[in-house]
Amino acid sequence: MSAIARWPRGGMATCCCVSMLAMVVALLVYRDTQLNPHHALRSSGPLSSSSSSSSSVRTAHLGIIRRSMSLMPRRTFVDRSSPYSQHAEPSLSRRCQAYGQGFGASSTSNSNPKKKNKQKEKKKSAIGRMLRVDDSFGGFRYTGSLKPGQQSPRRRVDDGIAVPEYHKSGTPSNNGIAPWDKIEVKSAEDIKKMRAAGKIAREILDAAGRMVKPGVTTDSIDALVHSMCMERNCYPSPLNYNHFPKSVCTSINEVICHGIPDSTVLKEGDIVNIDVTVFHDGFHGDCSEMFGVGEIDDESKRLIQVTYDAWQEAIAYCKPGARYNQIGGIIEEHVTKHGYSSSPDFVAHGIGRKFHTKPFILHCKNNENLGKMEPGHVFTIEPMICQGTSSFVMWPDNWTAATKDGKRAAQFEHTFLITKDGPSTHASKPMPRHKITIKNSIHNLSSL
Repeated sequence: MSAIARWPRGGMATCCCVSMLAMVVALLVYRDTQLNPHHALRSSGPLSSSSSSSSSVRTAHLGIIRRSMSLMPRRTFVDRSSPYSQHAEPSLSRRCQAYGQGFGASSTSNSNPKKKNKQKEKKKSAIGRMLRVDDSFGGFRYTGSLKPGQQSPRRRVDDGIAVPEYHKSGTPSNNGIAPWDKIEVKSAEDIKKMRAAGKIAREILDAAGRMVKPGVTTDSIDALVHSMCMERNCYPSPLNYNHFPKSVCTSINEVICHGIPDSTVLKEGDIVNIDVTVFHDGFHGDCSEMFGVGEIDDESKRLIQVTYDAWQEAIAYCKPGARYNQIGGIIEEHVTKHGYSSSPDFVAHGIGRKFHTKPFILHCKNNENLGKMEPGHVFTIEPMICQGTSSFVMWPDNWTAATKDGKRAAQFEHTFLITKDGPSTHASKPMPRHKITIKNSIHNLSSL
């Protein structure tokens, strides 16, 4: 499961809120002056002086601002475990319609109910036309054909399972990620435990991959992953990590990463990344892989192959003394030759007792001071490669990142240990399970 390199949502949210506020204020001014031109300057009596006129204008504008603020979409935490969470946040146009009955209300009552209802409908339709907001899925415009399904309730963790620090609060600590923190060198005992966690994660990923076929829901994959974790006395690391609601990530087609399992049904020709991380005996083990649903088209096969090959080239580079900031350039150079792009916004990461820690590794060309590899360093490499633009759109769930142009993305991931001889994978049987030709050079790294 990738970490986030640059989180643009805060700045974007601020700009969007300001723009939205300006739009709604302009809309209401227009509405007050056009649909009911007397309302904007309405006062209790005739405008007999400049002071009374100024006071009336200020009062009218204050009312407009109040109403526009009440219509602004609120960024609230939505409990995605609720079966009603899909409809927890109404769209802007629906809010406008809900408040629209009070817009520009006349100071005199209308005694004709039919005429009154007709006026209300006219106002609401005018607002809808001006905003041009799609009410489907809360007004959010999805970039591809994929839409969120219905989420099942959060799955329960058995008593006696060792849990990570965030299992209740949903908030991991920041230890190990500060600029002055060094990359942890794992001890022999740490490495032994991480091998065990990596092996379990790989076994569960293989089982989840065998479920992939047309007609299967991503929620059923999550159910399998969760139950296998319980059977193996380990905790599914994604569960409640920064409030992620499920036990595994399932990213379909245009979703770059962090797709949330739900009632979505896999269809013939889809591609899906399954990202499994487990917490066992105090350590996390992390891996992901691409799977084709039934028969996939040649372009999807090519995307998966290029992603895998770029990943392999990055792995081959790793050795003691190698710089972490060179990994991204190797990946980007390979994929751009094939017309693809590498996401700069989601990064690989160190892993151990913490899910995400240093080093944080970009999958694109960079000059960041990320340090050098040393024996005992454990980290992931997980390039996310896009058919078109690597720019992404964040879904309203604040987790699912989809390509901005709606084109497909692919990803592979394993956890690696640097030894004196080079990298060693912490996930057994790492060969992809696709019905396409894949190089098998990674087998040279997998004997654990």
